[in-house]
Amino acid sequence: MRRSQYGRMLDDFCRGDVYDHPWSMTIADGTLALWQSSFLDANALYTSNTYAQSLGYKGRIVPPSLLLNLGLSFSVHDVSQQAIAHLAYIDVRFPNPLYVGDTFRALSEVIDTRASKTKPDRGTVHVRTIGFNQNDEVVLSFERKALIRAGRLEGRPDTPVRTLTETEMDRFGDLPYAPAAAMAQADAGSPIGQPFLFEDFQTDDVIAHDAGRTVGESEHMMLTTLVRNSHPLHFDAGYCKENSFTGERVVYGGLVLSWTLAMASWDTGGNALWEIGLDKGAHPAPVLAGDTIYAASKVISVNPTSRYTGEVCFRTVGVKNVHPSQLIESGRDLFTAERDKKNKKDKVPEKVVEITREVLMRRRSS
Repeated sequence: MRRSQYGRMLDDFCRGDVYDHPWSMTIADGTLALWQSSFLDANALYTSNTYAQSLGYKGRIVPPSLLLNLGLSFSVHDVSQQAIAHLAYIDVRFPNPLYVGDTFRALSEVIDTRASKTKPDRGTVHVRTIGFNQNDEVVLSFERKALIRAGRLEGRPDTPVRTLTETEMDRFGDLPYAPAAAMAQADAGSPIGQPFLFEDFQTDDVIAHDAGRTVGESEHMMLTTLVRNSHPLHFDAGYCKENSFTGERVVYGGLVLSWTLAMASWDTGGNALWEIGLDKGAHPAPVLAGDTIYAASKVISVNPTSRYTGEVCFRTVGVKNVHPSQLIESGRDLFTAERDKKNKKDKVPEKVVEITREVLMRRRSS
């Protein structure tokens, strides 16, 4: 009897190894419609051809949240299907737009592996994932860390492993942070989307976003498989009874992040010209079906970049089953990273995601 397994265990990783992930997806109109119906991002760049074209794009673009979820999920097959937990989002960038009809693929490179000094049954793997369109243009780049079980995986089919070519190293070394179209076309004559513009944000502003999002059981599993995440922790109840730390299916973290950012978008991202990047992200606690996620943001910095544009940096967090306004009013520190809190009483057990987000924003015309 043959029983193939996927992903890798700690001793299967070697620094410098590259995995060309076998998944490939052409982004259809229906894919975008389904994603937007679940996440309801406020930015018209992802729903309106007319609006997107007025800003210099060919048409509406694939939401960065969907792009990131595709990259994360494609890498599960080779990297993290045996993982215990996802630990960190690092230096997430979207160098070029992906459009409806484009085809997405990805590869991952092992940056480092490290065995735990205190728990010999596990260790940390650090990878960088690059996503491309059909023309080999880079549309996504990010690093992440995962907690992986020690040992070697038996029963994994042989799959090609290689190293980066010199050409690839040159191409991946100096990626732009935003496409030129978004930088150049945000003039005062193009239509405005949601209410909030660059001038509406000041350093240290705190925003408790109003509405929450209750996660449906069938919904989170459907979206997990839509983006090709193959980890059974998210959809196999039998597996989870023995292998999940909750004993239940755990909502895939990329979805938790995406719902949080989408809820924040009504107050922070409706007039974003581009998602410059995400960094310093983590999932301090899990989400299960039936939990309700809420979002809050703090303005870290504002930087005018031209007459029509400015960069705004937010620290955005998601909490479960309690509105962030209640936590903030009670004096809880939502915006310091949980791993940086030395005192246990300062930790926020309701926090399910935290990340730093930088956006290129429209300015108010003078």
